Amino acid sequence: MKQTYEQSAAELEKIVSELENAKEINIDELKAKVKRAGELLTLCQRQLHDTDAELEKILEQIA
Repeated sequence: MKQTYEQSAAELEKIVSELENAKEINIDELKAKVKRAGELLTLCQRQLHDTDAELEKILEQIA
């Protein structure tokens, strides 16, 4: 199932918060969290880009 923008952004915020509040984190966990954060950023950027393109198309059709 495809994650929504809101789900991706919420998961990303959770990861950032966990990293900011961690007193200690092992290197493997850090690597996994940073990798997932990168994936989520890519998903969010793609969703924003796709939405922008879709809105431009719609606006061109009604103009």
